[in-house]
Amino acid sequence: QVQLVESGGGLVQAGGSLRLSCSFSGGFFNTYTMAWFRQPPGQERVLVAAIDWTGHSTDYTESVKGRFTISRDYAKNTAYLQMSILQPEDTAVYYCAAGRNWGPMAVGENGYNYWGQGTQVTVSS
Repeated sequence: QVQLVESGGGLVQAGGSLRLSCSFSGGFFNTYTMAWFRQPPGQERVLVAAIDWTGHSTDYTESVKGRFTISRDYAKNTAYLQMSILQPEDTAVYYCAAGRNWGPMAVGENGYNYWGQGTQVTVSS
């Protein structure tokens, strides 16, 4: 059974940076698309960034392009989300997800089979 454990959330001032980590276990990491979703208070959970199983293709929601970078380390079975120039509107619970899809099927929650427990990111103004 695949398990995902996020870490790295916290409180940061606007303009600051954070790096989230997602540790993957219980399966073959190199066969899964990895993604980060976020859920702001009172809102739906939405895709932030995704990286395919090869590591060569990435996808970002428009609001984070140029500020966030998704990556993966096959030796450590870990996916990362480097977040820079953080803004108060980035405040949310961030979730790591793993699935077997890419392209349009990897945009929504239904494209992912496994989820982490979530980590809070709070950006103060």
